[in-house]
Amino acid sequence: MVLYSSLKVEYKVGESVRPMSVSPGLREILARRIAGEIILSSKPGTTMRKWRELFAISQTSLSEVMRVNSSVISDYESGRRQSPGAKFTRRFVHSLLHIDEEKGGRFIREFAKLTSSPSMAVVDLREFPIPVRVEYLCKAIGGEVVACKDKYVKEVNGYTVVDSRKAVEAYSGSQYAQLFGANTDRALIFTNVDGGSLPMMIVRVSSLKPRVVVFHKTPPDEEAIRIAEYEQIPLIYSPAPTLEQLVKSLRKLYRIALRIKLGKKKVRTPPEVSA
Repeated sequence: MVLYSSLKVEYKVGESVRPMSVSPGLREILARRIAGEIILSSKPGTTMRKWRELFAISQTSLSEVMRVNSSVISDYESGRRQSPGAKFTRRFVHSLLHIDEEKGGRFIREFAKLTSSPSMAVVDLREFPIPVRVEYLCKAIGGEVVACKDKYVKEVNGYTVVDSRKAVEAYSGSQYAQLFGANTDRALIFTNVDGGSLPMMIVRVSSLKPRVVVFHKTPPDEEAIRIAEYEQIPLIYSPAPTLEQLVKSLRKLYRIALRIKLGKKKVRTPPEVSA
């Protein structure tokens, strides 16, 4: 939370601002999410470019609102300049939101749908401050790859723990996008699995695909493995004894990644989940 203390949200950009069409609370949440991802990213310029392009805003338009030369933004995005400080990041985020709000707030609303969890289906959802190797994820949750073992997936950028039964009750069609947080390069971890193939059916019908899928406690059946192979998504089985232990292990892995990002810990394999 200390990292976010300097990112106080201010929405006034320039002398006059048109009436906002989205709630201040929604802007606050999204602003902090974008700013936090930039600050914690190993490649902040690439992350800045990602968000600018997602908002469909040109470097020229953004630079005009920020009142900087467009080459400044280009230099950050290409890595020619060092990581932006909190002040520049704050101006960058506020300008993105301001431009979108001038256009009616369409993208803010769309991102709000992707980053919110309106039901109890999502047990835990986090973005890793640095990419985490899949082998470390497996070790942390006692996981074993049971499908697409030859599919090379090196890292994940986050995880979502999902109650599969509640997900079926709460979501349909494109609403499954709400399981993916800020990006799809993540582990989608299903618990409370009713039948061995239901989670992979959810993945099958979703337009967004995770980097890897994890089954907790219930081993994937042949149908789940077949779908995973068809979708070319590595499937992992974790026998972690309880949901609480599973989440605890994942959060510990997150804390290790955060310490490494902040330079407070050497890289080492995380502890295995206890039986």
